[in-house]
This record gives sequence, C-alpha cells and structure tokens, in this order.
Amino acid sequence: MKFHSHGASLFFLLLLLVCRAESTQPPYSCDSSDPRTESFRFCQTSLPIHQRVQDLVSRLTLDEKISQLVSSAPAIPRLGVPAYEWWSEALHGVSYYGRGISFKGVIAGATSFPQVLLSASTFDSNLWYRIGQAIGKEARAIYNVGQAKGMTFWAPNINIFRDPRWGRGQETPGEDPLVAGKYAVAYVRGIQGDRFEGGRNGHLQASACCKHFTAYDLDNWNGISRLAFDAKVTLQDMADTYQPPFQKCIQEGKASGIMCAYNRVNGVPNCANFDLLTKTARGEWGFHGYITSDCDAVSIIRDNHKYARLPEEAVADVLKAGMDVNCGTYLQNYTKSAIDQKKVTESSIDRALHNLFSVRMRLGLFNGDPSRNFFGNIGPNQVCTKYHQDLALEAARNGIVLLKNSANLLPLSKSTTSSLSLIGPNANNAYALLGNYEGASCKSLEVLKIVQGYVKSTFFHQGCSSVSCSNADIENAVNTAKQAEYVVLVMGLDSSQEREDHDRVDLVLPGQQEGLIRAVAAAAKKPVILVLVCGGPVDVSFAKDDPKIGSIIWAGYPGEAGAIALAEHYLGWISW
Repeated sequence: MKFHSHGASLFFLLLLLVCRAESTQPPYSCDSSDPRTESFRFCQTSLPIHQRVQDLVSRLTLDEKISQLVSSAPAIPRLGVPAYEWWSEALHGVSYYGRGISFKGVIAGATSFPQVLLSASTFDSNLWYRIGQAIGKEARAIYNVGQAKGMTFWAPNINIFRDPRWGRGQETPGEDPLVAGKYAVAYVRGIQGDRFEGGRNGHLQASACCKHFTAYDLDNWNGISRLAFDAKVTLQDMADTYQPPFQKCIQEGKASGIMCAYNRVNGVPNCANFDLLTKTARGEWGFHGYITSDCDAVSIIRDNHKYARLPEEAVADVLKAGMDVNCGTYLQNYTKSAIDQKKVTESSIDRALHNLFSVRMRLGLFNGDPSRNFFGNIGPNQVCTKYHQDLALEAARNGIVLLKNSANLLPLSKSTTSSLSLIGPNANNAYALLGNYEGASCKSLEVLKIVQGYVKSTFFHQGCSSVSCSNADIENAVNTAKQAEYVVLVMGLDSSQEREDHDRVDLVLPGQQEGLIRAVAAAAKKPVILVLVCGGPVDVSFAKDDPKIGSIIWAGYPGEAGAIALAEHYLGWISW
C-alpha cells in the first residue's frame, strides 16, 4: 500500500493519538464493548457484590487464584481482569512510595500536607477529615487519567508513638490512643468518600488501610529489628493502648483494609495470629475488608521469627489466620506446594479472594468504563487546587507549636523588622519539610525563599552542611548572625535521622547543632528564634532557660506549605 507523505503523516499522527489515549486509560474490568461482558455475572452491577465475587472466583483456576494473593496481582486476560497493584501510599498526600502510582503524565504532583504528627497537633478532627477527603479526590483523579495501577492506599499509620526514639513516630497521630482513634476515623471517612459523620457505605472513592496491626513501635534500634521483635504486651495494655485506634478505625471509620505488622506479640507473629485477625478484627469488631501483610512479612515468619519450620507452614499460618494478600511473592511461590502438602485448603484461598475482589468491586473497578461511574468526573483540575493548597497551609499554620516566647518576642513586626539572618541546615531545604512517605508535591518552597519575599535584608548561612552537623561552620554562622537585627535558626532532624527502619539512640540534636545554636545566640544582637523541624522530640533543655534564646517553635514536618506558615508566624501575619 502506497501513501502520499501528507497522508502518511496524518495516519501516524492519528495512530499516536490512539496509542496515547490507550496508554492513559485507567485499568478496569467489564468493558461494555467486550462481547464477553454480558455472559459474566460478576459484571452485572445490579447483583450484590458477594454474588458477583462468588461468580468471579468460581471461574478461576487454582493457578489463577494463587496469582491473586500477592500485592502485584497479574492480569487474567481470558476474563478481562487487568493487573492490579495493591501497594500504594497516601500518608499525608498521594505518594510515590509503593508501586501503584506514577507522576509521569498529565498529573505531575499532588498536594503534600503536613506530616501526620503535625496535623494531629491541631486536635481538629474536621481538618483531618478534609485532608483525607482531598487526598482521596486527588488519588481518584490520578487513577482516572491512567496513572494509577490500583486504588488501595496503605494509610493511615495509627500505631501508638510510645518510645520517642522511634523513627516512624512522625507518621502517627502521637502517643494518645484516643487521639489516634479519632484521627483514624476522620481520615478514613475522608479518603474513602464517606461523610464526616459517617453512614455512607458501599462505593469507595479510594480504599484506606489502617496499619500496622498491632503493638508496633520499633524499627531498628540498638541491633534489634522489627523483623524479629517480640512485643511483650499485657492484656490490659493491649486493651487500653494498642487496640483502641484499630477498633475505632474499623467500627466507626469503616476502613476497607488492615495491614498486619512485622512483629510478634507475646510470641505470635501478627500476620499468623488468628485471634487478632479473625476472632478480634472480623468477629468482635465486624471488619469487612481485606488484610494485607507488610512487605515480606510472611517470609520472616520462617526466616526471622522461626515460628514456622517450612515456607509452606508459613503460608498455611497466615491464610488460616485470616490474612488475604501478601506484599511480596511468598504466597505466589509456596501456596501451591502448601496445598499439595495438605497444609492449607483451596477454601482458604477462596475466602481471601472474596475479600480482595469485594474491595476492588466497591472501588468500581468491575463496573465498566470508570468515566461513566461513581467518581468518574474527578480529573486533573481537582489536583493541586487552590482549596487543597489553602488546606495544606491551614494545617501547617494550626499545627505548628510555640514552645517558648520570652518577653513576647514573637511575632516580629512585619513593618519594622529591618533585617533577618536565617541560619541552619533546614533553612534552605524544601524537601526536609515534607517528612517521609512523601510524594511529588505541587510546589517546593524553602523557608529562605519565603522570608526573602517578606524581609528585604535577609542573610543566610547553612551553619552545617547537613542536619548530622559533624563539622559546624560556627565562625561564618556567627558573622552572618551579627549582620541582622533578628536571627532565626532552623535546625532539627530529617529523614537521615528518623525514618522507617531507622530509630534514634537518643534525643539530643545531632552532631554539633547545640554548639552552633549556643554560639549564634551568644553573638546575636537580640534573643534568637529557634525553629525545630522534626517529627520525634528532641532535647533542647539547654535552650529553655537561656535568655539569648527568646523563642522556640516546633514545626514538625509542615509539608509543602510549611515555609509559608513558618514565615507568617515569625513576621506577624498569623498571631499566636
């Protein structure tokens, strides 16, 4: 066939547009244009979900069933079922952690709200709900443009922040079970598309997963790893402290997912604990959803905990306990042999699949073209909106805590402050303000950049090359401090000091930070302002009674709008 050049160009342009349209199509089942759809009862939306799921599972071969027990579930082409990724994260905004979300496309970022501990310090459940609601809406928009392989998000983290050295304490609502429970309810209702008061069941905007179930607050400390840790917890402490947030998450929040934690509790791995997963969560609390392992938490039942002797025994332990999906490949590798060895039955697999496909159907992923269904009209124009940006700023403003303010040093006068020196490794680092489990944020703003827009004569020195501050440049920092009327030190921690799989051994500021703060404060013309960017607490008792340190602010990890909120607090835009 011979084309003229103009005709060939037009043909390839149309082909490119078709391919691009196909590549951005969100994954879904039961396409109305597929002639097989009419014969599949699981595609009939008029039927109850449990009947639809029963029909789908009955059509699967054993190998197909086993393939669906892992977080990266492959497609089942003969039934028109696409691949599905269970692992996505949305702790304080849609994240690029996990395998389900891509920011390479029409949507290049999502709103990064303050890290959870800072939002929790507002004690505002309506704010928490609105944050969850915004995250759920942005997640659905990302799915609708074809940049999500799943709509199950492994958040919130509602573990109790009991040991202040824990690297993941920043991810939680804190040490109080009541606050953690209220946070869980508000966030889950928001992200899943429920009302603030609850009561709207059925369709899910996005699926929330309360983690890590249960008694988990150690990652890697002093040679002790979460992968082999056995938490010794009394029945009283379990009932009073560790379980209430999860109970509220399930009974009031109606979460559609739970994650069982790596650790053991009183000798039994959480993911192999029938009393925990089935008797308590499903039986006593009425949980209707799926239960996932943390990543590779099945393999460690044999390899680290030594609870199971064989891989097949570990598989049998978790399926009999009530776990449904394995983040990892262990169930994919060993479930068939576990059946052959009669350690587990196919009915246990069917039970798990019923829970998994029920959630996918509640998300509308088996209802045909998503654009014609619930939440199908949510598009890119509802990501990084002014409302969401204002909400992130509101959370940062209201969460930041003033710990000391001698002689009413703050707020500074925005009209009379002639010059200001910013010193510290976190003063010119927008990324450090986000906290862990972050995503590609809508904007990236450093404290220095914002302050420069408010104060004409702004001076800056990093003081330390990083927050580890192994070699502070005290001389130049002191000289920078002497140039200005006021000095703000932006110190603290970042993900190099506290994060998943990394706990702290003490609470002091890293390296030479304390020495730098003392030297700058002594040289400054007026008492300085100390800003602590951190999730877990730090010991600044040296600054409490130092008259040269006039104000202390805990900023948490305030998110993408954090620099604006901090500058407003310094300079009187916001009153304390």
